[in-house]
Amino acid sequence: MNLSLGVKVLIVVICALFSVIIGIVAGLIHHKPTTPKGPAFLYGGGVFGGSLTLCLVVLTSLAIL
Repeated sequence: MNLSLGVKVLIVVICALFSVIIGIVAGLIHHKPTTPKGPAFLYGGGVFGGSLTLCLVVLTSLAIL
């Protein structure tokens, strides 16, 4: 696909926002009320990084980016 730069940037921003939502949900699921919040933040950040990487790899392999 021959997409313009603006469309590619929009797709990357959408992937980042989607990954933020996934990271927030994973952090909320990982957090327990009796434990500190730090490990849940780290877990959510790791999930964010993994899901963003996965989204970008899939879009690159489909020749969208």
